[in-house]
Amino acid sequence: MPGQAAAARVVRILGIDPGLRVTGFGVLECKGQVLTYVTSGVVRTQDAPLPARLKTILDSLAEVIAQHTPDQVAVEQVFVNVNPRSTLQLGQARGAAICAAVARGLPVAEYTALQVKQAVVGNGHAAKEQVQEMVRRLLRLAGDPRADAADALACAICHAHGGQGLGSIATAGYRVRHGRLV
Repeated sequence: MPGQAAAARVVRILGIDPGLRVTGFGVLECKGQVLTYVTSGVVRTQDAPLPARLKTILDSLAEVIAQHTPDQVAVEQVFVNVNPRSTLQLGQARGAAICAAVARGLPVAEYTALQVKQAVVGNGHAAKEQVQEMVRRLLRLAGDPRADAADALACAICHAHGGQGLGSIATAGYRVRHGRLV
């Protein structure tokens, strides 16, 4: 009808919390300011050589993408770890997750853990339990999702709030220092 605001477009977002042993994923739909839970879960890798683990992550996330057809992907950035080898391996797991998305032509946004926690909890140093609780509340879930799945859903929520226009935070060219964009 003329004079009525155009209906908000539904955008399906896949959030990914990469890990070499356990990679969390969560899919939600964003229509205007309304977020709707679609699915979430984890990809577990066997205790195998690194290339085999990366293939498991790539193939499993490709399957999630094929099944749930997201429009956009949000991935948590790697934090610097005390152990450089672990940091590099985590970065490779993250790369496999990103490759699963870009191989299907999906745009990928990246967020630090501080940005995700700030967007979801309001505190960049929130505990995992606080993130799980807020994800449960924001998506109106019956119970708390698993920690890795909750982190992935939180990443998708962060993208929906900041990357989609519910606040449209322009972060290109900025870095996060002490929980703030600089």
